[in-house]
Amino acid sequence: MLLVAVAAVRLSSRSGLPSLLIYLGIGIAMGQDGIGNIAFDNAELTQVIGYAALVVILAEGGLGTKWKQMGPALPAAAMLSLAGVAVSVGVTAAGAHYLVGLEWRQALLIGAVVSSTDAAAVFSVLRKVPLPSRITGVLEAESGFNDAPVVILVVALSAAEPVHAWYVLVGEIALELAIGAAIGLAVGFLGAYGLRHVALPASGLYPIAVMAIAVSAYAAGAMAHGSGFLAVYLAAVVLGNAKLPHWPATRGFADGLGWIAQIGMFVLLGLLVTPHELAGDFWPAVVIGLVLTMVARPLSVFASLLPFGLPWQEKALMSWAGLRGAVPIILATIPLVTGIEGSDRVFNIVFVLVVVYTLVQGPTLPWVARKLNIGAGDETAADLGIESAPLEKLRGHLLSFSIPAASRMHGVEVSELRLPPGASVTLVVRDSESFVPLPSTVLRRGDELLVVATDPVRDAAEARLRAVARGGKLAGWLGTGNGTGHGAGRRAGHGHRPGHGSGHGGHGSGQGARRGAGLRRRHRPGG
Repeated sequence: MLLVAVAAVRLSSRSGLPSLLIYLGIGIAMGQDGIGNIAFDNAELTQVIGYAALVVILAEGGLGTKWKQMGPALPAAAMLSLAGVAVSVGVTAAGAHYLVGLEWRQALLIGAVVSSTDAAAVFSVLRKVPLPSRITGVLEAESGFNDAPVVILVVALSAAEPVHAWYVLVGEIALELAIGAAIGLAVGFLGAYGLRHVALPASGLYPIAVMAIAVSAYAAGAMAHGSGFLAVYLAAVVLGNAKLPHWPATRGFADGLGWIAQIGMFVLLGLLVTPHELAGDFWPAVVIGLVLTMVARPLSVFASLLPFGLPWQEKALMSWAGLRGAVPIILATIPLVTGIEGSDRVFNIVFVLVVVYTLVQGPTLPWVARKLNIGAGDETAADLGIESAPLEKLRGHLLSFSIPAASRMHGVEVSELRLPPGASVTLVVRDSESFVPLPSTVLRRGDELLVVATDPVRDAAEARLRAVARGGKLAGWLGTGNGTGHGAGRRAGHGHRPGHGSGHGGHGSGQGARRGAGLRRRHRPGG
């Protein structure tokens, strides 16, 4: 199953279809009415495994979320996750009641279940579509945030006792979100601090520790009667932006776990459904999906984002990019487990709705972006994937990275990096050959660099490297150094002009580097 699913990723990348549809198809083919003829109807087990998989997917998505994109998007994402969800639930429920004839409780359940955008679908699709970082940040943050209020709402609507008054429900949602956010941030910061100050004996332990910390945030949030989903997402965001040791290995490990979680979750959901029972609910699902896609989602987006003054084109694209996936189907198992009347029909309608509209929205998202003249363009250069290994006894760090093809570090001399005192480029690997660079060594795309930095300047050195990768040798003057460029250059060069020796050439490259710097000053006055 795993091999078929992995091969299916190649098919989905070529066709533009979200891979979740192929995984669902594998589960349906293995289940009843399929070639496997496996009888599986355990909704409770599906819900438990689905929750576990969703925790891993949210953790993986949070680890890959850049704070520089998410930070400015937080207010808009919060509005979409709260006010937007409320509008979407109300409009979709009204359509399900008046157009399809469902009872109000079933209609509200469907409205709540399908109002949550799916983190797995959003992360996988948006990272293949070149959209501006502002749009991507809002959509990714929304998919990470809106699971929490929707889960609370669905559980309340699925309870055997009568639902509380709306204001009591709103208060419970606000309290659980606050608890989850506080715990997630606290666990994330504490975990990042611990990982950065404790040198583990093997690099392979860091990815395990990062994922364990993220999952612990979910457990702590749930045990404190808060939103565990919000806690795990925020903890992962903090960890993902904390410059942890061996970060590329951690991202690869989390990415692999995320794929396994998606495959297992979608295949299990495909096993749970009985295809011949879906025919009677196909057209009701299409009608409710039309209301959701063409009315409820656009209305919720335009109303929620009204205070932010975004162009209508961006709002229209966000309306179309509200992708559904496994989360609504998993949430539809909650009324199944509690035994609410009509829960089988709710599950079937949600399943058909997700499949049909994911099939429509996912592949057409790039086309819609082009028609609205929205694209990422060249707004960001390729960033550096810097890996850090702590040297605990030496009170230092080894920073290693490769220069991407699109990086503006290409053509920059080592001395022009203007690293702070205490940081030095000690080795360059070029065309499978390694050498110790001189200050006049010109860096090229594809070079692999090893930088040694002491503890106090580790962050400044990494920030400077990223700034040069984005802005070139003039990064500090171009404003792309986050305050580390120009000032760091003056400090590193001890007040000299760029090129007149730097903290790098003078401090970190040894006696040969100092002689090289002296030759540079004699033969190239003024740098």
